[in-house]
Amino acid sequence: MRQILLLEDDESLNRGISFKLKKEGYEVLSSYSIREGKRLFSNNNIDLVICDINLEDGSGLDFCREIREISNVRFVFLTALDEEIDIVMGYEAGADDYITKPFSLAVLMSKVNAIFKRLEGGVSDKLESGNVCFIKNEMKVIVNGDEKVLSKNELKLLNILMEHPKQILSKKQLLECLWDIDGDYVDENTVAVNIRRLREKIELTPSKPAYIKNVRGIGYLWNMECRKNDR
Repeated sequence: MRQILLLEDDESLNRGISFKLKKEGYEVLSSYSIREGKRLFSNNNIDLVICDINLEDGSGLDFCREIREISNVRFVFLTALDEEIDIVMGYEAGADDYITKPFSLAVLMSKVNAIFKRLEGGVSDKLESGNVCFIKNEMKVIVNGDEKVLSKNELKLLNILMEHPKQILSKKQLLECLWDIDGDYVDENTVAVNIRRLREKIELTPSKPAYIKNVRGIGYLWNMECRKNDR
């Protein structure tokens, strides 16, 4: 059974979301604080984190950054902060999705179900290019023998770039890769943000990238050949 960690300090909302998730067949570990959330995450095999940003004992943004240092777990913000800068900061912290309040429980459930459906539908192959190895069915990225922690959006960007080496992909194509056509937030700046974060994790010298090339005014391309191998 998939385990979901829910950090929400509004008791009524926490109970409502927990009830709905459990009804969908998930195991839910509820927390009302960052401190308790950290303990639950450390002591359990969490598959998805749903987190508010403004919690009584700290910031969900900081919690997300800490998680990203050690794990690729899927991370969704659920918050009343709906300004553009708030959304950008959420993705920069490492979120895979950002949902603003008020929200529909049906929409939340569809997003959660879609996340796990994608996880279970991985293909059994890997992509290799230079010192980068992307094991797709495990959503694992290894650079120079070291595993790197990437967010879902970074993994999706890496996948589409490596699947189309030496091919220029427009910002529009990359946006469509990152978010569904009816996504809550789509902005070209978020492509640049995720590309920068991806470079920092896979490029040996981010200031002189060997893998991801920016084609000014058009988009990006993976600038090396890729090999696809069955595992």
